[in-house]
Amino acid sequence: MTYDSQPTTSDAAPRHSSAPPRPAVRNKVPEVTAYFWIIKVLCTTVGETAADLLAEKAGLGLTGVSALMSLLLGVVLVAQFRTRAYRPGVYWLAVALISVVGTLISDNLTDNMGVPLEVSTAVFAVLLAAVFLIWYRNERTLSIHSIDTTRREAFYWLAVLFTFALGTAAGDLVAERLGLGYLNSVVVFAALIAAVAVTRFKLGVNAVAAFWIAYVLTRPLGASMGDYLSQPGADGGLGLGTVVTSVLFLAVILALVVYLSVTCKDAPLDDPES
Repeated sequence: MTYDSQPTTSDAAPRHSSAPPRPAVRNKVPEVTAYFWIIKVLCTTVGETAADLLAEKAGLGLTGVSALMSLLLGVVLVAQFRTRAYRPGVYWLAVALISVVGTLISDNLTDNMGVPLEVSTAVFAVLLAAVFLIWYRNERTLSIHSIDTTRREAFYWLAVLFTFALGTAAGDLVAERLGLGYLNSVVVFAALIAAVAVTRFKLGVNAVAAFWIAYVLTRPLGASMGDYLSQPGADGGLGLGTVVTSVLFLAVILALVVYLSVTCKDAPLDDPES
């Protein structure tokens, strides 16, 4: 399912023979295909279950795990920024780690600092809106088909971080504070994503806006799915545990990333929309 718009040759500016050759532009983000959404949801699920697993069983606590995972994320993001084009392994490792860190940021605010979920959800929504505003004012686009400069990539990953933090807080707010439960939350967020798809493909809603709305909604969808699978039956889950759930989803992510690395089915266009 593709939300973001694709560039067309008919919209390109006419080229003059006297103009210098345009250097090849290499987008750093994959094409938005079914693989993109599947891996994204799986990463959000792993972000939820892995954060709980590390905090509870690694003996580091929320603060220690947050510091460790933030350090690992920083290392991977350095590698991501140093690549000259989209590399599935590096890119999706960054997404998986940023999912864990986004979850931990929200959990720290709630569990360690006592910030109500209503407040953290609102704050993350404002921060994400501010990132989008500053990004657009500087670059005149929020399209992921044009993540081809260091500044645009910095805006992109900052936005991704806040979508994960916002999605975590919103998912916990709906499932726990409002008492909807994990399975019902999965249904609600899946229905909202389906509604976004309908408005995009049937009503012609702006492709970039639809993409980012769906991107935010996949976070609480994946988090609710992870909680439903891992939490004990007494709490409304299936009781698979965080270890089994995390390993299962990580195995699927790894298989898909290897497949995409070999086939290049999600490789971005060489000449993306700017």
